[in-house]
Amino acid sequence: MVIALIDCESFYARCEMLFRPDLTDKPVCVLANNDGCVIARNKQVKALGVKMGVPYFQVKDYLRQEGVNVFSSNYALYADISRRVMQTIHSQVPDIECYSIDECWADLTGVPGSLEALGFVIKDKVMRDVGMPVGMGISTTKTLAKLAQWASKTWPGTKGVVDLTAKDRQEKLLRIAPVGEVWGIGRKLGAHLDIMNIKTAWDLSRYDRKSLRKMFNVNVERTARELAGEACLEMHQAPDLKQEIMKSCMFGQRVHLLDELRQATASYTSVAAEKMRSQRSLCQQVSVSVQTGQFEDASKRYYNSIDMKLTNPSDDTRILLSAALAGLERIYRKGYAYSKCSVRLTRLHQRGEFTEDLFAAPAPAGSDKIGAVMDTINLRYGRQAIHSARLKPDPDWVMRRDMLSPGYTYRWGDLPQCS
Repeated sequence: MVIALIDCESFYARCEMLFRPDLTDKPVCVLANNDGCVIARNKQVKALGVKMGVPYFQVKDYLRQEGVNVFSSNYALYADISRRVMQTIHSQVPDIECYSIDECWADLTGVPGSLEALGFVIKDKVMRDVGMPVGMGISTTKTLAKLAQWASKTWPGTKGVVDLTAKDRQEKLLRIAPVGEVWGIGRKLGAHLDIMNIKTAWDLSRYDRKSLRKMFNVNVERTARELAGEACLEMHQAPDLKQEIMKSCMFGQRVHLLDELRQATASYTSVAAEKMRSQRSLCQQVSVSVQTGQFEDASKRYYNSIDMKLTNPSDDTRILLSAALAGLERIYRKGYAYSKCSVRLTRLHQRGEFTEDLFAAPAPAGSDKIGAVMDTINLRYGRQAIHSARLKPDPDWVMRRDMLSPGYTYRWGDLPQCS
């Protein structure tokens, strides 16, 4: 097997720069939900010492002083640019597997010619067609490809492409790569391994496999095997199905009225139900929670949650909404300023893996099909093209995004104009 990991450089920040030529070589960062903290930085912002995840209010004045261009998260734009990047990469290789919004695996098994040269062809094409700079690591396992991609970012002399298919090159990199940089290890586990004198990726690849499994888990053992060149992760290896699905978000402003909480609960339930249907699961319990700000005075703080059990598992948004809203009615207390609500779908089953309650009322006609129809319509015409009547367009409680960029690629009114 020969596999490549292709990763976009500072993806969120670069998406914001695509339609703003004036931001070339300027510092750019992107904030998380409700403009809470920094989640993306280009190299100019990194050079200023701004850390990932730092709360925005702590660095707001410093960013303004240094002339940093700050943006709220524009997830619709990022998803559309990601789709274009993946399509461009797929046009050059036999198969890809999307790993995240800004990364994908590419299957290069059997591809003739120089793999490094192919890497530069893909890199140049993505830059030319989409405007997104990417880096690439190529090797014989996913873990080695991930390490090669790390090397492509660490050493500018590689020009963004590292071919790590040769054994001698693998050993050379493994001997100098800190174990904490290995995919799936991270700093916390890396510190533990360091105490065991496992300081580099090479040390981990040579460590006794049974001991690793006994002291840690099968994932660490598998990582060691992959570093040694034994492919344990295939392309499109299906991840385990989620055992629960949650949708939660801080409100853009405090919510006092029950009707506004109903709207938020309905919105979150609809999104969670759509995610659940994507893995073809059914839900038998809907949990709802509400809370005020954690730093409020004790007399003004309130938190409560409730579990609403369904007689039979369902993926029908109507049934899930009915349970969620009924639960909300029971835990809502008047007089509080709510900052957040959450909806969690639990006790998930696959069809045919449960016994229906013979004494329960039958589900509404078409209940097993309506969700799929809604998802098909929304996929074709856009999210919430069809939705619950509870949802209000542009409600006041949605997350705050004061520095949101235009929808350059997905909204007609925001198309760039030439004068």
